[in-house]
Amino acid sequence: MEIMGIKIPTIVMENSGICCEGCRQPISGTPFRVSVLDIIATEVAPSFESASPINPGPFQFCAKPACPSQWMAANGWYFCTQSSVREIMRPVALKTAEGATLGLCDGLHQSNHEFLPA
Repeated sequence: MEIMGIKIPTIVMENSGICCEGCRQPISGTPFRVSVLDIIATEVAPSFESASPINPGPFQFCAKPACPSQWMAANGWYFCTQSSVREIMRPVALKTAEGATLGLCDGLHQSNHEFLPA
C-alpha cells in the first residue's frame, strides 16, 4: 500500500471506523453528516460538572434515507413533518405524556411545527 507517496508494505488496507448512526453499518465513501445546533446561544457557558442536554454531533449516516429516522427514534426524539433532514437540525423542547423530549426541525418553514415520533 502507498500513502502520500510512501510505500508501506506492512499495511494491507486502510481501516475505516466510520459507522452509520442509524443502521450501525460501516460507511463507504463520504458520510452524510447531521449536526444538532440550537439557534440561541446561552449567556453563560455551562460548567464542566453539568452534562450537556444534547450532543451536537456531527452524526454520520450512510446513503439510506431511513437511517436518520432510525437514529431519532432510538433517542426517543420527534421529527417535524414540515421539514427535511438537513446538515443542521434545530432542537425544539417538547412536553409529551411520557415527559420532556426533543423534536428536530430544519427551521426553514414559516408554518407551525407538526411533530411526530420518528
